[in-house]
Amino acid sequence: MGAALCTRSGVVASGQSTIHECRYPLWAVKVSDFLRMRGKPEAHDVLLEQGKLYQWFPGMFLIFISHQWLSTSHPDPQGRQIAVLQKMLEGLIDGSLQVHEDIVCRTAEHSLSSETRRKIADAFVFLDWFAIPQITARKPGVNEDATSSNAALAVQSIPAYVELSNMFIALVPELTHKDTLEVANYSTWLSRGWCRAELWCRLLSNKADTTVIVVHSNVQAEFMYPLDWQSNSIVEGDFTVEDDREQAVRLADMAVESKIGHLQTQGPLSHYRFYVALRFKLFRKETRGRDPEAFLQQFCFDTLQDAAQDKSSMNGLMCAVFSGDTDMLRLLAQARADMNYRLHGLAELGYYDSQTALMAAMKSHQAPCVLEALIELRSDVNMPDRLGLPALYMSRSAEHVKVLLDHRADTPAFVLEGPAAFASPDTVQALLAYRCDPSQDTRASPLHALSLLSRSNRRAVETAKLLLMSRADVNTRAARPMDNSPWQYHMARAKVAILGFSTCSMMTRLQAIAPGISPLGYAALVGHEQLCQLYLDHGAESFPNDGGDLPEDLARNNHHYHLLPLLSTFAT
Repeated sequence: MGAALCTRSGVVASGQSTIHECRYPLWAVKVSDFLRMRGKPEAHDVLLEQGKLYQWFPGMFLIFISHQWLSTSHPDPQGRQIAVLQKMLEGLIDGSLQVHEDIVCRTAEHSLSSETRRKIADAFVFLDWFAIPQITARKPGVNEDATSSNAALAVQSIPAYVELSNMFIALVPELTHKDTLEVANYSTWLSRGWCRAELWCRLLSNKADTTVIVVHSNVQAEFMYPLDWQSNSIVEGDFTVEDDREQAVRLADMAVESKIGHLQTQGPLSHYRFYVALRFKLFRKETRGRDPEAFLQQFCFDTLQDAAQDKSSMNGLMCAVFSGDTDMLRLLAQARADMNYRLHGLAELGYYDSQTALMAAMKSHQAPCVLEALIELRSDVNMPDRLGLPALYMSRSAEHVKVLLDHRADTPAFVLEGPAAFASPDTVQALLAYRCDPSQDTRASPLHALSLLSRSNRRAVETAKLLLMSRADVNTRAARPMDNSPWQYHMARAKVAILGFSTCSMMTRLQAIAPGISPLGYAALVGHEQLCQLYLDHGAESFPNDGGDLPEDLARNNHHYHLLPLLSTFAT
């Protein structure tokens, strides 16, 4: 968007206008001042009186912080979230902390530039406690009605604040809520309705850079896995005030409309088609069928034959799959579309090269009838991707499992790993009922995959309990991955030893620690206390991986200090 000025009367914009109105001034704290703060953070009115708040101005490099509150009256009563963010920003500025792709992507292609790091040093931080008048923290004599009104206007302006931000950070270290004693982490952050609204406003912005940095600890920061937001609809979010749901959904709908309109005129065409196709699924609405003419017009194809024979990343087949349009799938098949089309060019949206249209239907949570239609039209249920993973591995529901098994899908020993990590316990139960044995995987255990990818899975503990009840071995050691040769392993160990965990990419870290690791080791690596406790309760031994790293060492290396008392108590 173009330069804009936040004032009490709204947004006065030059250039492209924002779709969200700024009803209250955007206030932020200088990074240099923020890094000097200690202990329990002060509220908006105190910082304003101290002259530490600055109103947004054109050219300000703004860092938006999205987080969960750790008590009902104060976001961070012990200053623990703030301490993590301070250390993280210091690491970004001095170059000691690298931000890499998420664990699923495992590439080293995406990182922060040196120019961005320089900008962070002179940037400003937006945190709701700092920036918004708080009724819970008002000073004596302050008019409550005025404070409440300003606070409401500021909350309504949050989508505009997100649009004005240059960087978006999800601050999600594993901590405990002071009042409820419930765990607060990445998966619970993803469940919150307003956190989802902030996230959607960022990702659906028309900015060139809409990346989201997820901060798990002082030394663990990664770019968000693309499917995490698509799998967490605002419609299904948790709202403290139920009336907020309608407002948040309305804001999200405006953001999607704006995104589609921007992509229609500015491109790329593949992304325009993707968001048009997936729109109803994002809002959990029933799929609406289109007549052939409307389909061709909406997705910019001249003829049905063009849509069927197109080889681009979002051809007619993929538009129909993401739309859940079974009638169009049949028409495209009649026009000789390839029902085993392999994806390409959609990796940044979470759909990776060599995966099939059937896999895309499953990953996007399409209804069973879409899978049935694809298989009826000759989609191969056992065609693997380039990693050797079949479609069954990517099941997202028990219904997906049933459809594929009814059509004779193979059940390799490792097939439980995917649903354990990405799907619900019901999905895993469907495979277990078909006599898939969690103890037969010679490479690892589904507990390994679940533990490593547990951060975004709010039902990870429930799934782990189910697997343990089905005789999954809590002490299974992972074999060296097939794509990790001995020289790669030793090279990765050397890099980690020399450069440190926080500097190395996730791919390097996993190459260094995966051989011989236990599920407990992975749970310690990602800082998941509930899983660590569950595994220990079921007889997990604190043994080292092939490189000699104990679970306690992995927790310490990644600054998950809250796990050390638990792991050291049970260490052998």
